[in-house]
Amino acid sequence: MAASLNGKTILITGASRGIGLEIALRAARDGANIVVAAKTAEPNPKLEGTIHSAAEEIRKAGGQALPLVLDVRDDDAIAATVAEAAETFGGIDVLINNASAINLSKTPDLPMKRFDLMHQINVRGTFAMTQACYPHLARAENPHVLVLSPPLNMVPQWFGDHCGYTMSKFGMSMCVLGMAEEFRSKGIGVNALWPATLIYTAAMNLVGADPSTCRSPRIVADAAYEILTRDAADCTGNFFLDEEVLGAAGIRDFSDYAMTPGAALQKDLFVL
Repeated sequence: MAASLNGKTILITGASRGIGLEIALRAARDGANIVVAAKTAEPNPKLEGTIHSAAEEIRKAGGQALPLVLDVRDDDAIAATVAEAAETFGGIDVLINNASAINLSKTPDLPMKRFDLMHQINVRGTFAMTQACYPHLARAENPHVLVLSPPLNMVPQWFGDHCGYTMSKFGMSMCVLGMAEEFRSKGIGVNALWPATLIYTAAMNLVGADPSTCRSPRIVADAAYEILTRDAADCTGNFFLDEEVLGAAGIRDFSDYAMTPGAALQKDLFVL
């Protein structure tokens, strides 16, 4: 495939900040149409960025932007978002399931409303968004679904450390496993992407991560770009790590992505 996303319509959940926004900006530099689908329409003192500030950045980067308020737990809102995106840009070429909730509490300490939130956003949201976008993806040229979820490494440690969260993230990855096979005959590429090291985002702020042990979200965005410019029919059912994708593209030096040059980096969760 030609290494460009020019003219492609990409719907990204949770695109108002962090990894979702970085992926949007990378695609925007090609002239892509970005649907910024997220909950934050008004500034939040605890979380930087809104759908409107993200849309402004995307336009400055060279893309078109459609900011839409979306809670992926709301089926009617999903249907309306997908319909408006397809009507505005003439279809949907790529869906990126990036929206996610995190709570690393142990089982005795995890409130059930937080358990439900993670499963509603992470698993159900991924399934519902993909279901809603499917008719448009099935008509697209080189259609991709990219899910920000980990390899399915069934290591007891991950469940013992934070069972509720692990179940929700692995549920997203199970969507990848199943839908890649289900949509194979339609030529829709369905893949997972996960960072090899911690990525510094607002979510990391919430769990108290040390920025010096993290990389910038740019590394995930660059890896996503490499995946989305591949032939979808030949690139499906993979559980990619960002380093592996960029290494296959000939990049060996990742030092520019470090938040603190030369500092020791911490492996992300679910990475062996």
